[in-house]
Amino acid sequence: MDHIVRGVLDFRKNVYPERKDLFGALAGGQSPEVLFFTCSDSRIDPNLLTGSSPGDLFICRNAGNIIPPHSNETGGMTASIEYAVAVLKVRHIIVCGHTDCGAIKGALDVPALKGLPHVKEWLGHCRSAMEIVRERHSIPTDACLDSAYLNEAIEENVLQQVQHLRTHPAVAAKLATQKIQIHGWVYDIESGEIRCCGQDSLEFRAFDDFYSDVIDRVRED
Repeated sequence: MDHIVRGVLDFRKNVYPERKDLFGALAGGQSPEVLFFTCSDSRIDPNLLTGSSPGDLFICRNAGNIIPPHSNETGGMTASIEYAVAVLKVRHIIVCGHTDCGAIKGALDVPALKGLPHVKEWLGHCRSAMEIVRERHSIPTDACLDSAYLNEAIEENVLQQVQHLRTHPAVAAKLATQKIQIHGWVYDIESGEIRCCGQDSLEFRAFDDFYSDVIDRVRED
């Protein structure tokens, strides 16, 4: 805990005083433009990755950046989506997976999750992605998927979670009226690169290609 305590002391002494006006403005409320879903993995820092500040992102994290399909059973992810879209009125939703994802490793080899019943049940929300990988490579249902399929499964999981997101009524309504956009990302921890897909995509493209129009606009500014 030493470095955590040291960090809090530094925040109080240096960071907060330097950004006191920002924190003062945020004390009265928030108006983020982006709802950012990502994995609980300690190697992922959404604000560092996007160069954003406090108040810019409404962040939801869990093992595997999973978004359960909408149901009548209330859960933390469902409530967070509803609040961010209906109340905060975010304009963009990013679902961000990452390389070397432990959750997807678990989904590839479910028998290895023996003794972790809650993890096993949670990763059931990744099953459609795993079945797509199996079907694509003609792998029997009783055979475990090995690590050779990890990167493909990580991308497919993001695609499937984007589709799950669309089942939530608040999101569906905003999509129908073009008041919201969904983005799928896969962050490569080693290279720092991001691959992207859109809400109707079936494949990923390089970040600079996917956002070429935005990049041109930013450079002009």
